[in-house]
Amino acid sequence: MKLYKKGDASSYTLGVFPTIELLKQRPQNVKRVVVHSSIEQNKGYPVIQTLCQKHHIPIDIHDRTIEKLSPKNNCYAIGVFETYQSCLQNDNHVVLEHPMDMGNMGTMMRTMLGFGYKNLVIIKPAVDIFDPKVIRASMGAIFHLNAVYYDSFEDYYQQFSNRKFYPFMLEGATNIHQVLPEKPYSLILGNESHGLDDHYLNYGQSIFIPHSEDIDSLNLSMALGIALFHFSKEQWEGKEVLKENI
Repeated sequence: MKLYKKGDASSYTLGVFPTIELLKQRPQNVKRVVVHSSIEQNKGYPVIQTLCQKHHIPIDIHDRTIEKLSPKNNCYAIGVFETYQSCLQNDNHVVLEHPMDMGNMGTMMRTMLGFGYKNLVIIKPAVDIFDPKVIRASMGAIFHLNAVYYDSFEDYYQQFSNRKFYPFMLEGATNIHQVLPEKPYSLILGNESHGLDDHYLNYGQSIFIPHSEDIDSLNLSMALGIALFHFSKEQWEGKEVLKENI
């Protein structure tokens, strides 16, 4: 089995938890699961066994494959799967223009899922979401999402123009704390290094996130987290939620 290269027809998870998420959400795409001989010590292994048995997916014990593909020594399972295409739902969207950092992408996917967002638009050029580094950083959240690439924002806009657009910009016209969301909407964020171009001021209601003068900008994944928290507040009010263990 070879290391993943951008555009390959197959990719793989790195770790027990992402592999379980793959088996739960996309079993139809899984080709096989490769495990380390010491995986029986891991409490997630019975879950993998049950899911593989249910979906008739073979399990191979092969330490060399694990050691070859995993950059870390604590990887006990790899899920090999066929890459796939998704379709966007006419719900609230997150739009990322030219995201290039694999760790950021995985973190943003996990953050999206945590706040109940499942539709991700990616404007090319951009990172490959099926790179194992992205999958691992997402902790398997990628398998819950509908992620679709577009060659340009205009291509996306032509397909989903009947919605509210909120581009996040340093020169945004409205403080995020003053925004009352109109659904369905698209939250638009730019590249890690240069944000959104001024032409996005022509789309919808531009927004800025206020912060102190001690920094020049927020990290992209942090900005997205703040945006998702603000725009999803209504859906969590009065609900029982899972509390993070600290």
